[in-house]
Amino acid sequence: MPLAPLAGSALLLDLDGTLLDLAPTPGSVVVPGALLRALQRLKDRLGGAMAIISGRPIAQIDALLPGLPFAVAGEHGGAFRHSPRSAVVRPDLPALPPAWSTAAQGAVAVQTGTWLEVKARGLVFHYRAAPHAGPDLHRAALSIVAAGSGFEVMPAAMAWEVRPRGADKGTALNTIMGHFPFMGRTPLFIGDDVTDWDAIRAAGALGGTGLLVGTAFGTPAAVRVWLAAAARGGEWPAMPEPWRARRVSNLQPPDP
Repeated sequence: MPLAPLAGSALLLDLDGTLLDLAPTPGSVVVPGALLRALQRLKDRLGGAMAIISGRPIAQIDALLPGLPFAVAGEHGGAFRHSPRSAVVRPDLPALPPAWSTAAQGAVAVQTGTWLEVKARGLVFHYRAAPHAGPDLHRAALSIVAAGSGFEVMPAAMAWEVRPRGADKGTALNTIMGHFPFMGRTPLFIGDDVTDWDAIRAAGALGGTGLLVGTAFGTPAAVRVWLAAAARGGEWPAMPEPWRARRVSNLQPPDP
């Protein structure tokens, strides 16, 4: 399944585990200078149609990739900025009840090596440094999310994420594709995690391609090499072998 020509494509990218190697904490990731240069050149070749769709808040994305993406979706689609100079907008989604943060802090306090990330509209229970704590934190997250609250618990990379229903990367991709300069282009999305499958399906439904790092590239380093080659050559390079493009809208993510 060949990719659409680069000149008519829109590139939408996850950040952690896709462009950047995973790190023990979100603040300890390393952004290679070569990646920044390649993304800038690639954005120019795409006529600006390059976006980041991440679970991180937009402020963190800006700090890691200053001035690079034309559009940004943070918090899995809980916040958008459609152009570099536009304001951040938030869809009408439920607010995080304050008591949930207190209960979540108590849950991680008894699990050595775990920590809690509090977002504007969600929580993330991290257990990368304590894999054995994953099941206990999952139960804690489920006990905090009240039935009918409009929130859900989602698996992530060595984490459990509490987020509002409707804030997913598929919705984010569709929203971005409806704005300039993405309109009329063919989406190419690259992600690495269970939370990226919504965007993979959405890209396929729009006639584009969604690629999973593990099956298409293997590592974020290989993604960076591939993108750098596209920036130099002006066309999508041949994919590493083996690879599988995800282009149909009814694929289901693997079990977490």
